[in-house]
Amino acid sequence: MSAVAGIRHEDKYLMERRAPLTPAHVKTLIEKYDLEIIVESSDKRIFKDEEYKKAGAQIEQDLKKCQVIFGVKEIPEHHFEKNKTYIFFSHVIKGQPYNMPMLKRMIELKCNLIDYERITDDQNRRVIFFGRFAGLAGMINSLWSLGERLRFYGYDTPFLKIEQSCNYDSLEEARRTITKVGQQIAEEGLPEELCPFTIGFTGYGNVSNGAQEIASLLPIKEILPDELASIKNRKNFPSNIIYKIIFKEEHLSARNDGKPFKLQDYYNNPDKYHSIFEQYIPHLTVLMNCMYWDDRYPRIVTKDHLQRLFEKERPKLTVIGDITCDPEGSVEITHKGTPIEYPVFVYNPFTRKPAPGFEGEGMLVMAVDILPSELPRDSSIAFADALTDFVKPIVEADFDQHFEKNKLPMPIKNALILHKGNLTQDYKYIEDFLY
Repeated sequence: MSAVAGIRHEDKYLMERRAPLTPAHVKTLIEKYDLEIIVESSDKRIFKDEEYKKAGAQIEQDLKKCQVIFGVKEIPEHHFEKNKTYIFFSHVIKGQPYNMPMLKRMIELKCNLIDYERITDDQNRRVIFFGRFAGLAGMINSLWSLGERLRFYGYDTPFLKIEQSCNYDSLEEARRTITKVGQQIAEEGLPEELCPFTIGFTGYGNVSNGAQEIASLLPIKEILPDELASIKNRKNFPSNIIYKIIFKEEHLSARNDGKPFKLQDYYNNPDKYHSIFEQYIPHLTVLMNCMYWDDRYPRIVTKDHLQRLFEKERPKLTVIGDITCDPEGSVEITHKGTPIEYPVFVYNPFTRKPAPGFEGEGMLVMAVDILPSELPRDSSIAFADALTDFVKPIVEADFDQHFEKNKLPMPIKNALILHKGNLTQDYKYIEDFLY
């Protein structure tokens, strides 16, 4: 008999409105597989309790009856129960210190932990993700931030017609607005003193593709990184074109010994490389940071470099959309992820302190760390589309079996970080961060 599955109320962030499974997907699972599903009541979730009830789910104030619990973000330590299975974005695979107490508690209670981030196919590609929607919302927010920041500098631009992602009823509504902004730029141009107008993207995965998808609604022309420095010297460059640049690993870093860049060597030996990205920063209007990063790799924007830029004059770079959002990470001035309610801050390169809002001296950063929740309906539907086929095998799995004999689908088995409170073989390295 299947275990009872639960969908939890998200409580890490005030504005977290996503769900791992929508009412439509719950209805399919109940009707097709006769699963018993309990939904924890929530007054903020984008899908109402009544929608889940009509789909056949039970609505409860807690998930005590559930053996398998699906969530989105991290779960507070006091919510875990002994021997239960939890599926959520745990953010522990880098040994993140702020989540080690949570992981310790799960170990103590002999829980099973499946992390969405580690569910991959046989080519190691992620199968279930919100990344595209982080890129979509991040680009919308960054264009909105750009309009507000340019207004602070005295420019009235079409970007002022764009709102924060969470203020749109749907992704399609946001697209329509940005398409109109793009048409106005194509017809009327941007202030000449802001041109050439450039948007740089680090990375080329789901997040970057989502951000580029929104940018493509503007009058975009793609150029190579090597062309970036030279376009400002061209005569009579058009003011109604926005230049797009995609930066790959070889544009971010170089070997310390001067030998040619080799991608696999960079991944295997990042300590042998240093950042070379500073050469591009003075030529960018907007930087969209969409790449994976951990502390083995060089940073692309440092506090020292920004201070040097501002000591000369206010740089061309106006907005950094840090979708990657690693605190003091690849963009060192991102001190922490920002909430949806206060999505931007201005970092002062001289005091080295951030201040919320659009005003003040320094660099404006948009660093919302739950960006897909600004498009909660669209992102939840896409996420549930990918998750649904794995729900029945997870709910019916016998987690008391030895790990090797467990019949979970391989993508799920590979994502099993804890089995009965023990780190599985692929994740033993996390012990170094636990104690």
